[in-house]
Amino acid sequence: MLLNYLIVFFVSMVPLIELRGAIPIMYGINAANPEFNLLIGYIAIVIGNMLPVPIIYFFARKVLEWGADKPVIGKFFTFCLEKGHKGGEKLQEKAGRGLFVALLLFVGIPLPGTGAWTGTLAASILDMGFKKSILAVMLGVALAGIIVGLLCTLGFGALFGIA
Repeated sequence: MLLNYLIVFFVSMVPLIELRGAIPIMYGINAANPEFNLLIGYIAIVIGNMLPVPIIYFFARKVLEWGADKPVIGKFFTFCLEKGHKGGEKLQEKAGRGLFVALLLFVGIPLPGTGAWTGTLAASILDMGFKKSILAVMLGVALAGIIVGLLCTLGFGALFGIA
């Protein structure tokens, strides 16, 4: 049983998959093994999704800036930085003072590429405060979890898991 909780925990830590992919897997595990507790699984998924967030906030931008002038990885790292700056500027322009809510909704609306990893990197690039960023991302992860959980409960889990 512990293995099932570890599976959803580690899947939720994977970039791009994150919570959006781990919740449909959790529902599949629960269908095969009704003793699997969905609440404990959900908590494991949220913790797994949030665990990399402080590391991303403090180090991802520095790693990208460090690698921007390196021969092999420089072009890709520069691309990531430029994309992050442009996306951050657009988000800040549209959000104005509502950057917290914009980040929360960006992370919370379960679309590809809008999870905790991307949201935290954007917050780091925008120099948003650590506590404010973490809270917005955490609330966004909770919102995404509710949305994906409802979709899975309604029977859209398999379809949503591959979207």
